Amino acid sequence: MTARTDVAPPAAATAKHAWLAWLPRTLVLGLFAFAIFGPLANMLLWAVAEVWYFPHKLPLEWGFGFWQRVFKPRGNAMLSLYNSVAIALLTVIASLVVAIPAGLALARGRLPWRGLILVAFLVPQAFPAVAVHINIARIFYGYGLTGTFVGVILVHTVQGLVFAVWISTAAFAAIDRELEEAARNIGASPLRTFLTVTMPLALPGIMASAVFVFLISLDEFTGTFFVGVPDVITMPLLLFNASMEGNYQIASITSLILLVPSVIFMFLIERFLKADVLAKVGS
Repeated sequence: MTARTDVAPPAAATAKHAWLAWLPRTLVLGLFAFAIFGPLANMLLWAVAEVWYFPHKLPLEWGFGFWQRVFKPRGNAMLSLYNSVAIALLTVIASLVVAIPAGLALARGRLPWRGLILVAFLVPQAFPAVAVHINIARIFYGYGLTGTFVGVILVHTVQGLVFAVWISTAAFAAIDRELEEAARNIGASPLRTFLTVTMPLALPGIMASAVFVFLISLDEFTGTFFVGVPDVITMPLLLFNASMEGNYQIASITSLILLVPSVIFMFLIERFLKADVLAKVGS
């Protein structure tokens, strides 16, 4: 007699190995999804929680009472939102006024130290934001710019110029010079060539840089805090005050309000920022 050994069917063994191979990926994806959607889910719960305290896992009472408090005239939410959007739009305009000619010059002009100039726009990002903005506030105080919209817009512009200039430079560098030469050959002036050929082709990259600057300005806190307080109040400042007071409902609602334009503009970035533009960044 020979001993009988049970052998798993090949199909079952293959399925088992496939499941074991997918297990690490599933765990990684699960942790990644939790890291992204966990805080968002917690924020959504706080936004509709009337009563919620430890050790309860879910709110004890649900409702929209805090939403009414946020949107009351004394809640300052609408005024703060208006200030944030207005400052962000003006910051975009100020950044593009600098970025378009700078990007064109850096992409087309034979400038000495071109790489160093591009790196110079990264300098404000290379140091702690608090230290940079404290010194900016001290300088602005001497010129009467603290507590003003102009001062806040200038601070936000400094933060946004790195994206505006770098992406605009890449957008202009990605344009085929032969198209401009063809326009010149049929009699177009340099200005007409720039307006009818160069700018339309560079517009997707410029729009992407404008979206980046808008989002940076909309979420900027430290610069607004040191330069604008107490006369200029934006949504990030309102969020900070609510968090420091322990009012997580107000903070969560404010975060959701800020999240809406951020998501919308991120879709716009995906539409406008193409791979050929990204390939030219820093080149």
